[in-house]
Amino acid sequence: MMHIKPEIRILGIDDSALIYNEVTIIGAFFRGGEQLDGILCSRIIKDGMDATEKITSMVMNSKHYGQIKVIMLDGVTFGGFNPVDITCIFDKTKIPVIVCMRSCPDFEKIKLALDNLPEKEKRWDIIKKAGKIYKTQSDNPIFIQVCGIDKDTALEIVRISSTHSNIPEPLRVAHLIATGVVLGESTGKA
Repeated sequence: MMHIKPEIRILGIDDSALIYNEVTIIGAFFRGGEQLDGILCSRIIKDGMDATEKITSMVMNSKHYGQIKVIMLDGVTFGGFNPVDITCIFDKTKIPVIVCMRSCPDFEKIKLALDNLPEKEKRWDIIKKAGKIYKTQSDNPIFIQVCGIDKDTALEIVRISSTHSNIPEPLRVAHLIATGVVLGESTGKA
């Protein structure tokens, strides 16, 4: 495991609620779990197949691109069942990816839900490709998957950046912003 600086630059990405056919995704660029340094935004299609491409583009076109040391995602599906290929994101950006989940996914339920969507086999392959799931060692554990980084280093980054809850601060703030953005859109007060 490598030494992790407390102010490691992390981009946490989460999506907004599924109110519209287009779903907003928000990136919160953080120094560790302490300081927000920037916000990124893009849109994906609800239950589409464009999340990997849109996230990769959002990251690579960001003014923060050269500083981002880790990308954190809230799960491997965004906008309903728009799957994110974390291997592809790592291959294109050269930035390690940590997927964080509040609970261990129920893969049987996911497979059943995919039966209602086009390209279900392709979606399932992308979800499976995210790899092994690890549990954090804390009183209130979360679950992670990793690409381009070893498990122990990823767990240490999650620990360092989880300053106000068991969820890493970059993801917690991205979630709060995404929720606010969609509420503003639905009321016309964006």
